[in-house]
This record gives sequence, C-alpha cells and structure tokens, in this order.
Amino acid sequence: MDTTRLIDSLRQDLVRAAEVGGEETKAAAERLLMALDPALRLTLMDALSQAAAEIGEAVPGVTVSVRLQGREPLFAVEGAPSARAASEDDAFEPDDNESLARITLRIPEALKSRAEALAARRGQSLNSWLVGAARAAASEDRHHSGRDRHPHGPGRHIKGWAR
Repeated sequence: MDTTRLIDSLRQDLVRAAEVGGEETKAAAERLLMALDPALRLTLMDALSQAAAEIGEAVPGVTVSVRLQGREPLFAVEGAPSARAASEDDAFEPDDNESLARITLRIPEALKSRAEALAARRGQSLNSWLVGAARAAASEDRHHSGRDRHPHGPGRHIKGWAR
C-alpha cells in the first residue's frame, strides 16, 4: 500500500488551507507537516493493523497482519485454506445421524506440522485425521467411566497398606 501518496495528498490539502493565512502561515504549515510525517505514518499503520485484526477475527482460520517493507505497509494473510484442503474438508462425510460443526483450532505450528505429516501418511486430510483423533479420544473417555477415574491419572495405582 502506498502511504506516501496518501500523506502527500494530505500535506497538499493542509498547505492549501494554510494559504488563507498568507505566506508565513503556509511556510509554518509546511514545516509542521514535515515534523508530523512520522506520526502520520504511525497513525496510518495503527489504523491498518486494527483493520487487519478485525478482518482476521471475522474470517475463521485466517490471520491477517500488517508488515513494513521499507516505509510502506504490506498485508500478510496466513492460514488461508488452499483449494485442495477446502475440497478435502468438504468431502468429509459424517456418520449416520451426525450433523457437522465448524470450529477454529489454534495449536502450535510444530504440532500442526506433525499432525499434517501423520494425516498424509494415512492418505487423509488434516481435518479428517483430526476428526478421527477426536473420535478416538472421545471413545476412550467413554470406556473410562467416572468409577474408573483416579485423581493421579490412569495406571497410577498405589497398592499396599498403612497404619
């Protein structure tokens, strides 16, 4: 995004407005605008960052940020689903009598990479693999009812007697 053009346009508008006060006022306005240039750029960057954050919150699975390249801000979009991943996710079929729900999952990048590798080894999309992992965890939890649970976790039994 070319903020220099925007700041120059603002500078020209303010100098034209200052011409009403005469040459001395116009010269003072030009000096003041030169001093305000960094503050104007910072304010624009802040506005763009806030807009990027709002867009990122509105679009699930996507992070939008603003980065500087030289003096100009650039939008960076991360996590946008590829066409292949979207078609794989759409192809996922729920079990009978199940409806689908969509969630946003935030996990460390290293864990995501490992999960993607495991899914690829099984010939599955990441979404299908995660659904399978969640089903397996829910099934395991169902087999361990409340009476089988121990405060120190499964498999940590203390045997013996004490006085």
